Amino acid sequence: QVQFVELGGGLVQSGGPLRLFCAASGMTFRIYAMGWYRQALGKQRELVVRITSAGSTNYANSVKGRFTISRDNAKNTVFLQMNSLKPEDTAVYYCNAEPSWGSWGQGTPVTVSS
Repeated sequence: QVQFVELGGGLVQSGGPLRLFCAASGMTFRIYAMGWYRQALGKQRELVVRITSAGSTNYANSVKGRFTISRDNAKNTVFLQMNSLKPEDTAVYYCNAEPSWGSWGQGTPVTVSS
């Protein structure tokens, strides 16, 4: 059974950084594209960034230049370095394969204060 565990969220001031971690299990991690998603209060979950099995990346325009995704296939882990955070980045952040499948993890909340 696939599982995703997200860590690293918290409260940060506008302009500050955070680094998120996601550990995946129950899947052949290295062959899947992975994504970081977020869901703000009252809004639908959205894909923020994806990374292919080969390491190619695609970013939503709203985070381009500020967020960086990376992965460690040996440790079934995907990371999200978030810099220059803005209040509109406030959301619960999730990781999953891209396209997503299986159950979602609990997510990790990110709150950016202005």
